Amino acid sequence: MAVPNHKVTPEQSQPSPAQRVAIAELLRRIAPVADDLGARFAAAGHELALVGGPVRDALLRRPGKDVDLTTDAPPDRVLELIDGWADAVWTIGIEFGTVGLRKDGHELEITTYRSESYDPRSRKPQVAYGTSLHEDLRRRDFAVNAMAARLPGHEFVDPFGGLSDLRDRVLRTPGRPEDSFGDDPLRMLRAARFASQLGFTVAPDVVAAMTDMAGRIEIVSAERIRDELSKLLCGAHPREGLALLVDTGLAGYVLPELPKLRLEIDEHHRHKDVYEHSLIVLEQAIAQEEDGPDLVLRLAALLHDIGKPRTRRFEPGGRVSFHHHEVVGAKMTRKRLTELRYPKDVIAAVSRLVELHLRFHGYGTGEWTDSAVRRYVRDAGPLLSRLHKLTRADCTTRNKRKADRLRRTYDDLETRIERLAEEEELAAMRPEIDGNEIQEILGITPGPLVGRAYKFLLDLRLDRGIIGRDAAAAELRRWGVEQGILDEAAAGSGTTGDTDGGAEGADGEDGAGTAGGAEGAEGAEGADGAGAGTGDGGVRGEAS
Repeated sequence: MAVPNHKVTPEQSQPSPAQRVAIAELLRRIAPVADDLGARFAAAGHELALVGGPVRDALLRRPGKDVDLTTDAPPDRVLELIDGWADAVWTIGIEFGTVGLRKDGHELEITTYRSESYDPRSRKPQVAYGTSLHEDLRRRDFAVNAMAARLPGHEFVDPFGGLSDLRDRVLRTPGRPEDSFGDDPLRMLRAARFASQLGFTVAPDVVAAMTDMAGRIEIVSAERIRDELSKLLCGAHPREGLALLVDTGLAGYVLPELPKLRLEIDEHHRHKDVYEHSLIVLEQAIAQEEDGPDLVLRLAALLHDIGKPRTRRFEPGGRVSFHHHEVVGAKMTRKRLTELRYPKDVIAAVSRLVELHLRFHGYGTGEWTDSAVRRYVRDAGPLLSRLHKLTRADCTTRNKRKADRLRRTYDDLETRIERLAEEEELAAMRPEIDGNEIQEILGITPGPLVGRAYKFLLDLRLDRGIIGRDAAAAELRRWGVEQGILDEAAAGSGTTGDTDGGAEGADGEDGAGTAGGAEGAEGAEGADGAGAGTGDGGVRGEAS
């Protein structure tokens, strides 16, 4: 998209009739609180204006909850003016000139006009308060966020052509982009985030500045980078935002595993590279979301193949393999998300999905036993629904026949899971004998031995389904003899037929392997194939 050369005129800076209605609706939503507060500030000789994202979103007819206000009053004066008027006040952001309040069910944030910049040696912005709305708008990240409506008079203010940019769907900075990004390098990530959220094109001079100044992002805290990356991923157009990060070199600092995928040619030559494949998987995962953006699913889809560069091998016949890239990728995912300060539950969930994303490719045409299906469900745990979506998204073959076969095969697996779930309550799978009964049967006291016995019984449950308490007790006694806990006489006559140690023999037989399990054979068809492992039980079909 060509980006026009903007020259702002008074006519361009005024909203259309439809946009005036949108602004009026926004102001009506927060009136009379906003107007009452505006009158209160005006009576004290201070300015107040609705500013930034709320104005932009109203003009775009996008829903929004934030109410951001700006003023020439310093924070201490703001506190004086709202004392006794606001229902509640919080000062968590007062260090940066922001005071929060609640009034009649509305939450508002008031920020003093300011001009902030980063010391090249510091991660924290240096905050200086300003005196005019025009200068405050000049220091904002993009022109589309540098529009305001004065209170209580509702005068629209757009000195930098934000309305024109909204019409052209372009992101420009109010001043020189180099100055803007020098003030706050995080704005470079915001450009990518807004490209994702709004679907806007970033102006060429802004892209050039992002490319030249990418290294400046290193002074920004991991938490701020994480928040922008999450918003980007949860936007409506994450491909555009991610591509901008990669093309400008920013990804090399905030998510270096992503651009490295560009260098890895897919082993089936279906895609330009694994990077492109990963973006397609992300889009196909998003298409399956049911209740809005799922950050865990989107992160897993984006990162599922990041282990490929480290595991690439050149095979005879010109093939390229990436054996065990899911295990390596899971470790890399955990490390990267930890460095970005993601919550522990998010890190655990995403890395687990990356580790499990190939498991289905050992299913073949349905060779898994019920035991293998149970293990699949157990290993996925509460992530099963997301694993279903990720596995389906990971099929990006252009061969329609192969794609249909894989879809039908996964349909079959899901049907079997549903049947077993109905029969055996898989989601709440437990051994048929609890810890207290284990101690009673084996004559042991609480300790690690109880845990080992419990694991044996759980594996027995996975391998053979529900066999009844008496049969399970007999198997436990037999296991106790093998472990030297019971003697034959103590085990009595309840010992049943040989099961070869429960789970220990099951892995190799049913080809399902537990996560990170034994070394099985590679899937015969790679990413879109469903080759089953035939080694000691681990399955490592290759997927892209």
